[in-house]
Amino acid sequence: MSLGAALVLPSFPGSDPPDWIRRFLADGGRGIVLFAYNVDDLPAVAASLRAEREDVLLAVDEEGGDVTRLEWREGSSYPSAAALGALDEPALTEEVAAAIAADLAAAGVNWNFAPVADVNVPANPVIGVRSFGSDPSLVARHVAAAVRGFQRVGVAACAKHFPGHGSTVEDSHLSLPALVGPIEAGLEPFRAAIAAGVASIMTAHIKVNTDAATLDRSVLHDLLRRELGFDGAIVADALEMKGVSARHGLAEAAVLAVEAGSDALIVGHDVGPEDTLRIVAALDKRVPPERLEEAGARVAALAAFARPRPAEVDRDAALGAAERAVRVDGDISFAAQPSIVELRPLANIAAGEAEHGLAPRVVREGEPIPDADVYVVRDVHRHPWMEAVDRPGAVVVEIGLPVWRPRAARGYVSSLGGGRASLEAVEALL
Repeated sequence: MSLGAALVLPSFPGSDPPDWIRRFLADGGRGIVLFAYNVDDLPAVAASLRAEREDVLLAVDEEGGDVTRLEWREGSSYPSAAALGALDEPALTEEVAAAIAADLAAAGVNWNFAPVADVNVPANPVIGVRSFGSDPSLVARHVAAAVRGFQRVGVAACAKHFPGHGSTVEDSHLSLPALVGPIEAGLEPFRAAIAAGVASIMTAHIKVNTDAATLDRSVLHDLLRRELGFDGAIVADALEMKGVSARHGLAEAAVLAVEAGSDALIVGHDVGPEDTLRIVAALDKRVPPERLEEAGARVAALAAFARPRPAEVDRDAALGAAERAVRVDGDISFAAQPSIVELRPLANIAAGEAEHGLAPRVVREGEPIPDADVYVVRDVHRHPWMEAVDRPGAVVVEIGLPVWRPRAARGYVSSLGGGRASLEAVEALL
């Protein structure tokens, strides 16, 4: 029986767990990460995995808004964190989280990699509307509410990305971003999550000292464990992300992360059986058994915690939140069905390419922008080529952060997210 396997969270495509996954669980594996490619028959996937190990942790990224796995084709039924932060009703945020958790529990999932606890800055290319906002106190009270909502249904929450990925200007999927400003500026939401009893915290592949925080004992052990007093499971963000793998490789990064204080390791969407088993072998060979046992005990405690609990959920309030967050300036009325064009930047990897939208036509950077009644844009402040939609008579719909504002357009709509619920609210107004 492998001690290292208990720390590793692999993935596999499809709805039928392959033989290597079954062997992995039999040899001590405790958790699996699920993605969009698993959700066509998710209850069956969950049942198959629990037949191999009854207490298996099944984890997913289901933030609501732009980041959804359960509803990746049609878009999320729930608003983004930014929309909830703008409404600033923590009780509503708790109900949205509970509704998401109820959906996950019904599908057999017991661990959600949410909420995002990052305090966002507008230049950030990967957080954006996934954050509750740019004010640490606001983010803190909504993170605590979301933790309470997820966990009252029995789905373990995971506050991410410690010590705060919001104050960066690069994407850790692609490089190692440096933290901008003091580390203390991003800690208040994590303190609030810990006070709310969060079961797990995910690390950030951001440079705080000399390397990624995921691999930095002073960040994970000295700060998170000793100073902030967190005793739950520390989860390393996906090891194949360039923020750690470009410098160290997968197996080396896994060893360094566990030595720094991580208890569980996401090996993610693009890591197959050979690399996964190499990671397990490196942990068993190079990490002291007592450290593997300590980390494995925290994963086991997380699995014991993450069990469905009967709880009332105000689903109507949750489903109506996206509509309430939409803001309108100017005249957006039309006598007939308007023509709509979407200007779409490259998708960030966390959210993935949207399969849904308001517009029948999508324009990319460098392509000519046709005449239209309505232009759907995302984060124009980061994509100046989109400013060309500021045309007299047009209506601009911003589905990202409403930092840039048009001057010539006759109407402006901010939805604070591009999930289905937010887009349907905009569509109803148009």
